[in-house]
Amino acid sequence: MKAKSFQELKAIRQQLAEAEARAAQQAAERAAAEKKARAEHSLFARAVGPAQPLRAHGRVVHAPSPVAPQPLQRQRDEQAVLREAISDQFDATTLLHTDEHLSFRRPGIGADVTAKLRRGHWAVQGQIDLHGLRTDAAREALGAFLRDARRAGLRCVRVVHGKGLGSPGKAPVLKAKVHGWLVQKQEVLAFVQAKPLEGGAGALLVLLAGASARP
Repeated sequence: MKAKSFQELKAIRQQLAEAEARAAQQAAERAAAEKKARAEHSLFARAVGPAQPLRAHGRVVHAPSPVAPQPLQRQRDEQAVLREAISDQFDATTLLHTDEHLSFRRPGIGADVTAKLRRGHWAVQGQIDLHGLRTDAAREALGAFLRDARRAGLRCVRVVHGKGLGSPGKAPVLKAKVHGWLVQKQEVLAFVQAKPLEGGAGALLVLLAGASARP
């Protein structure tokens, strides 16, 4: 079933947030239990008072079984993966503006932003070429590229997806998927089709959120 609106995508993100909240609550409960145990041990030690160790009795004392470690880091990594996940099933066609050139802008972003992006108001600071990659490899490469670009503070990047001329039936399969992937990434504020000299229908200029989260 395809997600066709921001409301459905928001519901998915809400489910992830609820899962994180449950994990945080469980961690807090474990921490509270450990704190209570330490307090009870301290209370017992004060009640008993000074003690002297017994003389050696020659008996073997077996070490207690080690407590199984909690995979907290793995849980955090899995939650991070869920937050970063982008779906192949997201249908972005109803969210795209198809005037003289294809474009997208997130709600709250004015039409002047895509106009300035198309005119080259922001210099292209990075590029990724997905042309020729299979869907899974392209999705992972694009996700990693956007994460790195955001960390590096880049505002405008070019994503080359190709025109699909080498695909069966000459259908631009990867092009449509890239549109859906970009729409799902909150750091993507807008994108427009590149100018002919910059890739034309085979590439997109993408505007990323800056430190202030506004263009």
